[in-house]
Amino acid sequence: MSSITITRLYDLLSAKIGKETAESLTNYIEDKVKEEIDNQTLILATKDDMVSLKSEIARLDIKIADSKSDVIKWMFIFWVGQVAATFGFILLFLKK
Repeated sequence: MSSITITRLYDLLSAKIGKETAESLTNYIEDKVKEEIDNQTLILATKDDMVSLKSEIARLDIKIADSKSDVIKWMFIFWVGQVAATFGFILLFLKK
């Protein structure tokens, strides 16, 4: 794929469609390319963005670890309660 400069494009188009139309078209193309480049640079992440993202991930990891420990604690309490209830029902049926 060969590249073409805006000046060369203008020269080629002016011979076919006229100077005014060629100038308008090349200006339009140039503006669209500049606009697209500006849009793409807004999307790019900077080093500051990456550092910020890493700190957010670290905080999220800490929250997940805290949640896991809470879940394990409450599961232990639940299962101890279930074993006690089951043991109580077994003793109740054995006494009858």
